[in-house]
Amino acid sequence: MSLILNPAFARTFAPPVMEARRWLSETALPEGLPLMNLSQAAPVDPPPASLRQAMARAMEQDPEVHLYGPVLGHAPLRERLAARIAALYGGTVTARQVALTSGCNQAFCATIATLAGPGDAVILAAPWYFNHVMWLSMSGIEAVALPTGADLLPDPDHAEALITPRTRAITLVSPNNPGGVEYPPALLAAFVDLARRHGIALIVDETYRDFHTQDGPPHALFTDPDWDESFIHLYSFSKAYRLTGHRVGAIAASPARLAEIEKFLDTVTICVSGPGQMAALWGLENLEDWLAGERAEILRRRAAMREGFGQIDGWELLGCGAYFAYARHPYDAPSPEVAKRLLAKAGVLMLPGTMFRPDGDPEGAREMRIAFANADLGQIGTLMERLRAAL
Repeated sequence: MSLILNPAFARTFAPPVMEARRWLSETALPEGLPLMNLSQAAPVDPPPASLRQAMARAMEQDPEVHLYGPVLGHAPLRERLAARIAALYGGTVTARQVALTSGCNQAFCATIATLAGPGDAVILAAPWYFNHVMWLSMSGIEAVALPTGADLLPDPDHAEALITPRTRAITLVSPNNPGGVEYPPALLAAFVDLARRHGIALIVDETYRDFHTQDGPPHALFTDPDWDESFIHLYSFSKAYRLTGHRVGAIAASPARLAEIEKFLDTVTICVSGPGQMAALWGLENLEDWLAGERAEILRRRAAMREGFGQIDGWELLGCGAYFAYARHPYDAPSPEVAKRLLAKAGVLMLPGTMFRPDGDPEGAREMRIAFANADLGQIGTLMERLRAAL
């Protein structure tokens, strides 16, 4: 008897990062060239020693850290995160408007589950984050691509033309994954105005906010006293404190929205990891200076990437920021073949643009995403040497 599959799941593409890992298992790397894995955006180092020590103490001495907690997250962390959001962006944010999730991917899934269902539609700027599209596909929701220009910035007027009675939300990621670009405050303000006019939600995933190139708030959306009527903010502690394996994300939204999100979370994970929440709170209270140093290092790597690509003929850098560079490659072959060729010939693993575009979009065949945050300055220099040699 054949296995019964949910048709929506069967139609959804396989996880791209897992596909890239299969390439690794199938490919013989060039002799003498150690692998440069620039495929997944994840810190390769553990949390700082001070945080690991605090976690160890809590695991040993605090019995509460091992128990079920409130579905929307521990009150001290919700309160501290609300205060930090208000301090960073201005405006008023209360603990009742903040919930914790098991990573930012779950924050997106939970949010969408309260907004849309089978037959509905959500607009996403393309190139898009593939996990967002996967969840929409598995939920029977249409992912509507909002093409971006040469600067990888979406146009609100173009988005408005895509809105139909089935549209429930617009999703943006800034700093962008995969493009690395930052959406200007005025652009985000225009999108929230658009969402409000049409009675839909604007979801902004700010997983990489802590590595923004500009000092000061990335936008002013929280300064609107009624911000939670249309705007939903997503965040992750994974990159800020290197807590990828502990899965702590967050949502800022209206209390009414969070009451619905609570139903989703209670039936999926019940609560966020106790040790993870403890680590996130300790980080907020103790690691501000450390995080500033992390940001400065990422900005140095960004500068090295921009300088390096400026010295390589053929490659065109389309966007660069936070953890990512997004580039147009110089080869005649489509980007999946280029990715496999670079792995076999240069020992470099990056993801093809086809993973971030709708099927059949010709732009994806010419593009590559490079998770440069996984490489230090010396390794970025090595990357440029290998790309030059591969031409």
